[in-house]
Amino acid sequence: MGIHGLTKLIGDNAASAIVNNEIKNYFGRKVAVDASTSLYQFLVAVRLGDGQNLQNEAGETTSHLLGMFHRTIRMVENGIKPLYVFDGKPPNLKSGELAKRMEKRKEANKSLEEAKEAGDTGLVDKFTRRTVKVTREHNEECKRLLKLMGIPYMDAPCEAEAQCAALAKAGKVYAAASEDMDTLTFGSPVLLRHLTFSESRKMPIGEFHLDKVLEGLELSREEFVDLCILLGCDYCDSIKGIGPHRAITLIKQHRSIEKILENLDPKRHPVPEDWPFEGARRLFLEPEVADPTDLNFKWEAPDEAQLIAYLVGEKGFSEDRVKRGHEKLVKHLKTATQGRLDGFFKAAPTPATGAKRKANTKDDKKPATKPTKAAPGRRRK
Repeated sequence: MGIHGLTKLIGDNAASAIVNNEIKNYFGRKVAVDASTSLYQFLVAVRLGDGQNLQNEAGETTSHLLGMFHRTIRMVENGIKPLYVFDGKPPNLKSGELAKRMEKRKEANKSLEEAKEAGDTGLVDKFTRRTVKVTREHNEECKRLLKLMGIPYMDAPCEAEAQCAALAKAGKVYAAASEDMDTLTFGSPVLLRHLTFSESRKMPIGEFHLDKVLEGLELSREEFVDLCILLGCDYCDSIKGIGPHRAITLIKQHRSIEKILENLDPKRHPVPEDWPFEGARRLFLEPEVADPTDLNFKWEAPDEAQLIAYLVGEKGFSEDRVKRGHEKLVKHLKTATQGRLDGFFKAAPTPATGAKRKANTKDDKKPATKPTKAAPGRRRK
């Protein structure tokens, strides 16, 4: 979920903190990628024309593997060295949020069945996407794929966004890449959004700089964390009646949640019972992460024979496209080891504004898997 309304709040109050960039401008950069949000995005976006996930002949979903394979190659082609970070065990404070998500999926499944009975294809597609969940099997299949591609990955002890942020703070990578804005709340100096989006969506990469966010909002890191909690996060509910504008006004006036609660009218803004804001604050400021100083990562040569055996033999991918992908990996993983050329030239990024930007949301047009006819009542590949 991330932080409610944080992107717009930053755009309205600290626009200089956001830079719209092209992927080619990250040549030579190491980037920690939040695998969980990427996989969710692939499962939602990589679909056939009828809205169904790609599947092999055995009926196994392959959308996540297609997305991981091609989007990773796209990064490597542009000189980026990605490191994927997978979620570990969620913190106890997140149990309420996870329960809400489960309930929403149940409601979506019910609505999906009603849409199918009514024959409404538009609603079927809408509610199918709302039932998406990244499973342990999806994660394990992608880890297997990454190993065969020569791309490093790691399992975070807890939240992947927190581990990505820790790697960026320690200088192990240039930035953390995630669609969840709480990556900034965890303290990542640089956050990249839309890095793993399909090229067909024609969206620039949004680069957020934490130091400029704090400067523009006129907040310390601790005050920024309290602001994010007020906006609404995964670890506790927000206070009724306090939206983004009210939240930042209160933080600037009182400088902490404790002071805000002392001066808040409980009738107008009732605080949830046993509101665990202090626990949420600790999770953001002192997250459970693996010590980056003990971590080292290698980008290695891909294994063509095993890639073909896995993607073609087991998952039904096109052999020609897998071979072409392998060739690109071999060529560009070597290129990505060169130093950056910042000292000689640099493409000038375009500052973002608070205005809304249009995007083409068409999915990938040419899936690598070969569509097959499905038995009645089963999804098509």
